[in-house]
Amino acid sequence: MRRTPSFLPQPPESWAGPGRVQLRTLVLLRWLAVAGQTAALVYVRYGLGFEVPMAACLGVIAISAWVNIFLMVARPSQGVVADWEAAAQLAYDVLQLAVLLALTGGVANPFLMLFIAPVAVSAIVLRPTVTVALAVLTYICVGVIALWHLPLPWRPGESYAPPAVYQFGLAAAVLIGLGFTSVYAWRVAAEEERLSAALSEVQTVLAREQKLSALGGLAAAAAHELGTPLATIHLVAKEMERTLGRDPAHKDTPLMEDVQLLVSQSERCRAILKQLSSRKEQGDAVHARLTLETLLDELCDRHRGLGAQINVHVEDAGPDGARAPDIARSPEIIHGLGNIVENAVGFAVATVDVVARWTGTEIEIVVRDDGPGFPQSVLARLGEPYVSERAPGDGGGGLGLGFFIAKTLLERTGARIEARNRTLPKTGAVVRVTWPRAAIEAGPLLAGAHDS
Repeated sequence: MRRTPSFLPQPPESWAGPGRVQLRTLVLLRWLAVAGQTAALVYVRYGLGFEVPMAACLGVIAISAWVNIFLMVARPSQGVVADWEAAAQLAYDVLQLAVLLALTGGVANPFLMLFIAPVAVSAIVLRPTVTVALAVLTYICVGVIALWHLPLPWRPGESYAPPAVYQFGLAAAVLIGLGFTSVYAWRVAAEEERLSAALSEVQTVLAREQKLSALGGLAAAAAHELGTPLATIHLVAKEMERTLGRDPAHKDTPLMEDVQLLVSQSERCRAILKQLSSRKEQGDAVHARLTLETLLDELCDRHRGLGAQINVHVEDAGPDGARAPDIARSPEIIHGLGNIVENAVGFAVATVDVVARWTGTEIEIVVRDDGPGFPQSVLARLGEPYVSERAPGDGGGGLGLGFFIAKTLLERTGARIEARNRTLPKTGAVVRVTWPRAAIEAGPLLAGAHDS
């Protein structure tokens, strides 16, 4: 919970991974390139009237079309492709574009910027090693077409060649844009992947908490379903007891004792089930609300005896004589605050203070420990997935998901979470969770609910 790997996931060096891109995506992108390249050639040749080596250029484009047709026939399932296969296809797209640009002016061709597209796609869906190799290939292609290329298409009988310095600037702009776009796309994709994994963990935790909260309802339902067969068992046992009681030879036998035991135990089971059934709604209403003090005790009891002393205090900040509000029981609140308390206990030197305050409009719970506190470099990013709450040397071996899960769950209930360090000379971390009172306060308890 408190330890994280590096800020970006460490990619394996192998290219033989299962991959994350579907073949249909690569085929669709290539069809778009084929359509765009063909439209550009037709417009330049017949719209602008420029001289273009149409046969050679259309031949290069036709090869891409045939590659797509081959892939669609050979792989009708269009499933996910391995990293090496996706890298090979993107490398082909780079080479095809390089040949097309070499036939139409080299680096002087404004479509030079299209070199960024294959590398950006690789940065999003493939491993960093693949992207680096593809970027190197692109750099080489830009250098080659800068040295060898046909003239830029222009009007018949005329020629146009931008100054060498300008062409060098275009090539440099593409290379810089390639690097920037690739790193940006890689970073965004990595963050999205980490966030998706962390949110999946949150959903798993929440589902587990909701199952625990539903046990009361399941118990009531089980009591209702078991009532009929238990009544039949009790009726048969009573009939057996009456039959044996009429025969003096069976009154003091072990068989009679067993039947009487069966009757008494079935009556006991019927009483328990009757109690559960009668408390189905009233019991749920009582279970669904907690006083602030009960909430804090429930959170802290599971962490007592683990090294740090936990002090719980509920301050009366309301009007004189007013009773502290009850809280609606929520799996998000229980697990979210539980994570924060667990984290404080794990880093505390001796004591953890858990304080609840309330006013007419807000409810606030503050968790303080006397540990080393949050590093300043972590405070600004605290709450992001896979970011450790404390310094690496403070112990713990989690993945940095604890505070993220707690923050996500609590914010779903309308909470506002603030984290800071205690003011010197005191040390330690302070986490303050504040709700609008209306967001979590339990509604009025129905009359008679306490009687159950």
